[in-house]
Amino acid sequence: MDPRTEIREFLSSRRARITPEQAGLPAYGGNRRVKGLRREEVALLAGVSVDYYVRMERGSLAGASDGVLDALAAALQLDEAERDHLFHLARQSRAPSGPRRRRSAVTVRSTLQQVLDAISDAPAWIGNGRYDVLAMNQLARALYSPVLADPRRPANTARFVYLNPDSAREYFVDYDQVAGDVAAKLRMEAGRNPHDEELVALVGELSTCSELFRQRWASQDVRLHRSGRKRLRHPIVGQLDLDVESLDLPAEPGLHLNVYTAPAGTPTADNLALLASWAATQQTLATELEAHNG
Repeated sequence: MDPRTEIREFLSSRRARITPEQAGLPAYGGNRRVKGLRREEVALLAGVSVDYYVRMERGSLAGASDGVLDALAAALQLDEAERDHLFHLARQSRAPSGPRRRRSAVTVRSTLQQVLDAISDAPAWIGNGRYDVLAMNQLARALYSPVLADPRRPANTARFVYLNPDSAREYFVDYDQVAGDVAAKLRMEAGRNPHDEELVALVGELSTCSELFRQRWASQDVRLHRSGRKRLRHPIVGQLDLDVESLDLPAEPGLHLNVYTAPAGTPTADNLALLASWAATQQTLATELEAHNG
C-alpha cells in the first residue's frame, strides 16, 4: 500500500463522482472526456493552481497545509470519513518512508476483560482496525459463534465476511452492506497505518481469494467505526436486530469496545435473553465435562 498510489487513486475516484452541476459549475455542451470534474475544475473550486492540484493528485501531499486540505475536501465534497482519510494520507506523505512494521500480538489487559465480563446482559467485545476479535464476554462468544468457527486466532470478521461468504450471507441479514462497510473500514485503517504488516497481509489475502473484496477495495470508499444497527440471523435463536455502540479506548490506541443491545420488550431482547441462557448452559456443560475428564 504505497501512499502515493493511495493518494492518486483516492483523489481521482472522488473527482470522478462529482458532476459540474453538483459542484455549482456551468455545464458546457459537448462530450467531456473525463468522468466527473476535470482537474482544472477541482483546482478552481479549491482555490489552488492547476499545477499544484495535479501534483497533489499524482500523490504529493507532503507540502499541503491543513487549510489547503480543507479546501480540497470541500471542493471534492468529502464526508467526514473521507476528509479524515485525506488527512491521514497527507500525514503519511509527510512522514519518511520506512519498512513495514510488524505489530506484536495484542493482549487485552485483564481489567478490560473484567469490564467485558461485567456486562452480562449484552454481547460485548474488543477489536482493532483490522477486524481482529481480541476479547469477548460470554454472550458475545455465543453471538459470534459462526465467526469463531474458524480455528484461527484471533478470529477475524473480515475473513469471515469475504472468505466464508455462504455462512456470512446466512449470518448477516444485510450482507452486501456489511461487506462494503468492512472493506471501507479496512481502507480507512490502511490510511492510518499503511506500513502495518498484518494489515498488508490481510488485504493481500482477501484480494487474492475474493473477487468481491477486490471490487469493494477498488471503490476507494472509507467508513468510520460508528454506532448503528446490525441485523443478524443466529443459528440458535433466529433473527436479532441489534443496536451497536462502538467506543474507542483512549488508553489502548487502535482498540475499540463494541456493545450490542436491544430495547426491552422487543423480540430481539427476548432472543438475547434466550441466547444468554443457552450460553450459560453450554458453559456449565463444558465445565462439567472438563471436571469429569480431569
